[in-house]
Amino acid sequence: MKNNLALPPSALRFLVFVALGGAVSANAPCAVAANWPAWRGGAAGSGITTESNLPLKWSDTENIRWRVKLPERGNATPVVWGERVFITQAIEAEHRRTLMCFHRADGRLLWQKGVVYAEPERTHQSNPYCSASPVTDGERVITSFGSAGLVCYDMNGNELWRRDLGKLDHIWGNASSPVIYKNLCIHYHGPAKGAFLTALDKKTGRTLWKFDEPEWDATGRTDGFAGRTNGVVGTWSTPIVVRAGHRDELVLSFPMETIAFDPATGRVLWRCGGLNPLVYNSAIFGEGVVVAMGGYHGNSLAVKAGGEGDVTATRRLWHQVRAKGGIGSGVIKDGRIYFPAGQVCCLELATGKTVWEERIRGTKGGSWSSMLLAGDRIYLPLQSGDIVVVKAGPKFELLAVNSLKEPTNSSLAASNGELFFRTQQTLWCISARKPAPAR
Repeated sequence: MKNNLALPPSALRFLVFVALGGAVSANAPCAVAANWPAWRGGAAGSGITTESNLPLKWSDTENIRWRVKLPERGNATPVVWGERVFITQAIEAEHRRTLMCFHRADGRLLWQKGVVYAEPERTHQSNPYCSASPVTDGERVITSFGSAGLVCYDMNGNELWRRDLGKLDHIWGNASSPVIYKNLCIHYHGPAKGAFLTALDKKTGRTLWKFDEPEWDATGRTDGFAGRTNGVVGTWSTPIVVRAGHRDELVLSFPMETIAFDPATGRVLWRCGGLNPLVYNSAIFGEGVVVAMGGYHGNSLAVKAGGEGDVTATRRLWHQVRAKGGIGSGVIKDGRIYFPAGQVCCLELATGKTVWEERIRGTKGGSWSSMLLAGDRIYLPLQSGDIVVVKAGPKFELLAVNSLKEPTNSSLAASNGELFFRTQQTLWCISARKPAPAR
């Protein structure tokens, strides 16, 4: 029997990207812009987009669609759904932690909602409150306000639910972003004593499962804090969901080890040891392999996904002590790992062997940001506000250096041929295309 509801290929592509929460090619003839709904693009946290027409070159005056001054400094990375751009923002003088929603066409503020939290909460001076990215599925947007809890809004800023998950107390603050996976909102509430990984019903905020983080033994540490008996311990990683054979795995880099869970139940599937007590970035996944990196002269490891139990001796491919990993997260492409450490490094995925490493001449500062991969282009913001574009390949090739002349610790979001980016106190829309005529 003929299906009278058959959809054209363009509509099918749109439904696929909505279902997966990812981005489709900007060349696909969809009426709605491709989305960037979460930290690093979606639950997979890959930092990879299929966009093929992102701008290569710009400045603070060239190829800028719009810029908006933000109320205060911040490190949060924006997310994008349709015509809305969301970013978290603290208003410290008023003890407010807020979510701001902007119109992607012209940057006008549509709404700003949040909570008041006047209790003291420790953080590092370079890590303002509200560093986590929000996450959205097109019906709701959920954001972490640290000790002030998780809050869920509809797309017009009406509060749907709020969860108090307890106070966080860490000398360097927090930054892990929530993830939407099917009917779940998955969130790491830490670092702190009593930190935990949890899954909530995304519609109600009800707890469905919870994993209490162990107390880690940091004696004999092998990272940049070696020899300090009172060195800090913690992870700022955002969990990722990867596909391993017939199942999905929720992977999070904790201090000392990487653990994979059944995302539906919270059951531990496998764990791999070898990290150090400080982990700043998120694990990355490609070609069946999870790569986890500790920060500040920490340890790095690669492990085959899909195992059971302690897989340290059976599925770990390689392990590096006091390696080059930094704060930002990398990408995987064609058997190679690219990641920011100083500036740009490239390793063989199978062995961990260095292919190349480069510090970009003429630029200033290192990077706390994560990479964005589009085709064979890798975009990496530096703390100076310079954004370098390099080619993914066996040899280093610099494609562009673009400066916005304002410091940043944020990362890029890509959507429908445009880049959205936060410098310290400005939100930018970067585009080489002419704006559509006003309606």
